[in-house]
Amino acid sequence: MRTDLLVDAVDGLDEALAAVDGFDAALVGGLLRPQPGQAGGLTGLADAVAGTPLASRVAEAAEKTAAGAGDEGHFVALAAARTALLGSVHDALVARVEEATGRPATGDTDGVPAGAGAEQAANLPIAARSWLSDLARAGWQGIDHELVGGAAPVVSAMLPDPALRRLATLLDGFAAELAASCPGATLERVPVRRWADLWSRAVLLTVPGAVPARAADEATGRLLPLGVDLQEHATAVQAQVHAVFEPADGGAARLVRASVSAPKPDTVVGAGLWQLLRPHMSLLAAVSEGRSMELDAMPLTAEGDLIWDDAWARAGEPADAFATARVALPAAAAFAVAPLDRHPARIAVPVLLEGYGVEEAEGDGGVVFDVAGCRIAVDTGRVPAAGPLTPEAVASSSACLGLLRWDAGAFLLQPLAVERTVRKKAVAVHAGAWAGGTADKAGVRAEKAATDAVKVLRERAGKLLRK
Repeated sequence: MRTDLLVDAVDGLDEALAAVDGFDAALVGGLLRPQPGQAGGLTGLADAVAGTPLASRVAEAAEKTAAGAGDEGHFVALAAARTALLGSVHDALVARVEEATGRPATGDTDGVPAGAGAEQAANLPIAARSWLSDLARAGWQGIDHELVGGAAPVVSAMLPDPALRRLATLLDGFAAELAASCPGATLERVPVRRWADLWSRAVLLTVPGAVPARAADEATGRLLPLGVDLQEHATAVQAQVHAVFEPADGGAARLVRASVSAPKPDTVVGAGLWQLLRPHMSLLAAVSEGRSMELDAMPLTAEGDLIWDDAWARAGEPADAFATARVALPAAAAFAVAPLDRHPARIAVPVLLEGYGVEEAEGDGGVVFDVAGCRIAVDTGRVPAAGPLTPEAVASSSACLGLLRWDAGAFLLQPLAVERTVRKKAVAVHAGAWAGGTADKAGVRAEKAATDAVKVLRERAGKLLRK
């Protein structure tokens, strides 16, 4: 792997991000009566897409909005330009990763369907767009509870409709974040990029045909797990398994993902999270046991996501994740990414690093891998507490299987598993080792604590229902 390519500058990247930052700064103060500095951000966004099919629409939108006369259609054009710029950043970074790893190119998004999906009620997306336009006019510094609360009836009306649930969920979470920050005039720190991301994505999801029907192919063959990315929030948890899929017909190996999520009480943490997820996905047991899975006509989306159903899978032969990473991963190609999902924050590419030196990062006490003189930051903060992998194990490792991500202007590595030497033997430590159950003492204690917490909650819920 050519790690030098991961630290070299990417042509045009800084300019694209600067244009995005200029527009994001305009959203902070609001677009009702833009100040000269905000107008410059709008003009910069239009200039950045001047050579694209969006040019005329965005130029008009920037001009009208800078004059304080922007309407909903203009805001849609600005959100599209911002999304397109971040999509170009995503594509440039992915191309750099493919060059560094030497893997087959992903290709373009022509294979990802982009057309009208299920028919939607037109009035609800229009109502959502109206609320989002009011947000843009007020700006993050102008939000208050009355403005933010305007999303509630729209979300409530959308949730029963499966075709609108994606937008409804986004609006619900976005409104909750804004409500927790009201009034905006008193905010000491504004999450400028995050709120602009959520706003622009929501605006585009209100456009008819923005979300294509989720067409799926069928996957038959062998699935070789690489590792588990566990994502936890106060009320929900998700496990995403990254794997290499080898088709039974002898086709090229592909990088795929399989995800499972579940609601959770905030008292269930650590290894107890697996209890909520295991019943829904047998793949977690295979990851824990170091086994492959045999798939028979498992639905697979055009973006490489398996729509998991245990009825179409069975446990296979033992398959070591590091052996898979060394033998099968280099030739596995990724699937194309849908247009709205092309964002640098979405980059998560499985890679294997070996033969590196370990250094302590300056300031935060983190870890940095020195690979052939190139320093790659390691995001040990993403290592979940629900497994035996620890920052200390990462710091003493000799090989690391992880997800290559991009954040704050640089590539970094999220560890999924490491190999370290214990008593002169190479020992693998996986973040998802407890996914299917464990005999590890620490894991057993955490599981018992979670079981007790769930039992108490069920008893209390039962009493409430009886009352």
